[in-house]
Amino acid sequence: MLQPDLDIRHRLLIARLPAMPQILIKLIEHLQADDAGMPELAALIAQDPAMASKILSVASSSAFHRNSHGNGARTVGLEQSLVALGTDMIKTLVISESVFQTFNSFPHSASADLRAFWKSALTTAVIARDLARQMDYPHVEEAYLAGLLHNVGRLALLATAPREYAVNFMARDDEDLCAVEQRTLQITHAEAGAWLIERWQLDSFLADSVLYHHEPVARLAAAHPLIRMVRLAHLLCCHGDAPEAIEDAASLCGIDDAALEPILANAARQVEASADYLGIDLAGADDIVAPSAYVPPPPVDPVQQRLSEEVRNMMLVSEMAQTFARQDGETGLLDAMTRSARILFDFENVVVMLANPTGQALLGTATGNHPGRLAEFMLALDPQQGGQVAQSARTRKPVYASRAGTNAGLGAALPVAEEQLFRILGSEALVCLPLVASQRCLGVLIGGVPGWQLASCQQRERFLQSFATQAASALETALSERGHARRKLAQMAEQYREASRRVVHEVNNPLSIIKNYLSLLDSKLARREPVVGELSILNEEIDRVGQLINGLADLQPGDASGADTTTEVAGVVDDVLRLFRATGFVPASVQMVVRMQDGPGAIEGDADLLKQILVNLVKNAVEAMPDGGRIEIANRGLVNRERKLYLELVVADTGPGLSAELLANLFVPVKSNKEGPHHGLGLSIVHSLVSKMGGADRLPFRQGRHHVRNPAARSSFRCKFHRRPNPPVDGFRLRP
Repeated sequence: MLQPDLDIRHRLLIARLPAMPQILIKLIEHLQADDAGMPELAALIAQDPAMASKILSVASSSAFHRNSHGNGARTVGLEQSLVALGTDMIKTLVISESVFQTFNSFPHSASADLRAFWKSALTTAVIARDLARQMDYPHVEEAYLAGLLHNVGRLALLATAPREYAVNFMARDDEDLCAVEQRTLQITHAEAGAWLIERWQLDSFLADSVLYHHEPVARLAAAHPLIRMVRLAHLLCCHGDAPEAIEDAASLCGIDDAALEPILANAARQVEASADYLGIDLAGADDIVAPSAYVPPPPVDPVQQRLSEEVRNMMLVSEMAQTFARQDGETGLLDAMTRSARILFDFENVVVMLANPTGQALLGTATGNHPGRLAEFMLALDPQQGGQVAQSARTRKPVYASRAGTNAGLGAALPVAEEQLFRILGSEALVCLPLVASQRCLGVLIGGVPGWQLASCQQRERFLQSFATQAASALETALSERGHARRKLAQMAEQYREASRRVVHEVNNPLSIIKNYLSLLDSKLARREPVVGELSILNEEIDRVGQLINGLADLQPGDASGADTTTEVAGVVDDVLRLFRATGFVPASVQMVVRMQDGPGAIEGDADLLKQILVNLVKNAVEAMPDGGRIEIANRGLVNRERKLYLELVVADTGPGLSAELLANLFVPVKSNKEGPHHGLGLSIVHSLVSKMGGADRLPFRQGRHHVRNPAARSSFRCKFHRRPNPPVDGFRLRP
């Protein structure tokens, strides 16, 4: 009994065997559509420079032979070549050259003597083509291709098991060879060839004709015509010493012995011509002796082979980890995971289901062949509902599920949701790999496989789990980045909402001034008094509204707004007082007092920001004293703080002051007893503006506390701004 680790099927699953050339796939599509006219063939061949060169070479050779009696050789273009060769010849050349290129790209093919192999393939192909014509089979080229490919499984086995199969590669192609292959490799070359062709996903009976070309004739009575004619072509090519089998196979194809004679007579000539066109050297092919197949001795050191396989798997997993790390975003990672799983484990289809935030269900992702349906698919993880995919997520262990409902021989009925999953994937069995990272199951990777492949997947469980570990680690990183991006987006949204509230609050100040000035303008115009000064102020306030709104585009405060601008504090204070007094916003019961020193009064900063600060503070002071009172704006001179000079500016009033609750949350938005949705933001805005100008501020006093320098004040706000060594100061300070 062959050990599982020596099973050649495993190596076939991961071997990098060549794919069918695109030009051959497109040609087969044309043939199946009965639409392989000359224009389509010309367009097809023009897309493949190597194929076009081959056509030109063959056509030039033919033209030379036809015209050697005349003016000598002449140059033949692609269009002329196609016309000269004819549609049938072109199809044969395209098929033959494509298959020839594919066969030569198989690993280890260069080290083997393929002369006998090629002669057998070409002979079977031309015989199958002539049989198709005799049987009126509509797809003659398909029969030719089937003959060429009928022994491709021998190349596949040589590529994946060179040590075990090299001794039998040249063996006689009969039932004894198949028996030895089954015994030593657990797969015949007919099965390997059919498996390879099925991977090419052709809508044809090509794979079946390869699979059954050694089948007893009696079993093929009701088989598809392509299967019967390939079986007969193989017998005529390789088993001319079995007349009874040939007669039975010919009878199934409806061909008598008289019709077979010209087919066999023409085969040798056609094979020689095809080999000449393709550049294949068949000299001495008939002298190669095909020995009988025999069973080679078992491997000397299975432990060493096992170790080699483990090392190879580790290298593959390491490469996968690097591939996952290079992916950009969650979608790219999921695509890489599904694509890698299909390649490494030969899954028919792969989907990934991710755990929802509560961990109570698995949600489908837009992967696989049906992304729309899978994106809406859900599997509950409730133990009461059972299910093998859910079990894999709950136990964090691989599960091998069959469509019949068996799980590693335990037997369990499938819930409807998992039955749907089988239908979506279209597979007989599923391999469920939990994606576990940081002791948490992030989801399950599900691969669809044929039923016969399930046992081999179980034997490779360590490799599967290593792959799942790397995939889960990369997925954890991607999900973490997605969560970080969402939090950042939410933070930005909150910043925009807060900025919008602040802008609305600040815009109300100039809008109130504009409204009052419009009322004043109305009365002045009625009295025909000059309004130049009022219009200038209106323009300034309208510009300030625009600046406030434009400020929404910059949510990050600068280090020091207007750092290169010098502002005279006294001038800004005069502008603010003029705004309030001219519009009647300050009632007669409120006394406004300004105390500016004769010393330094210039600061580094933007005048508009300072104006915005003072407007907020004065407006708050007026609103805090509905029964009247006193507001003082004072320049208290220079203050030295941390080796920097500040200009101290005080705004004080005789209002009731602030409660302890408000003082505790002074510089954050608070609930205000004023009307309107944007009240309660004033001091918070002042604080941010002072910081933006590089100044410093301090809290106002509560009610009942008085500053020693201003015993009449019930509440005050002081700010200090930096000054330079020369007259302009670096900033200002607001403090109690």
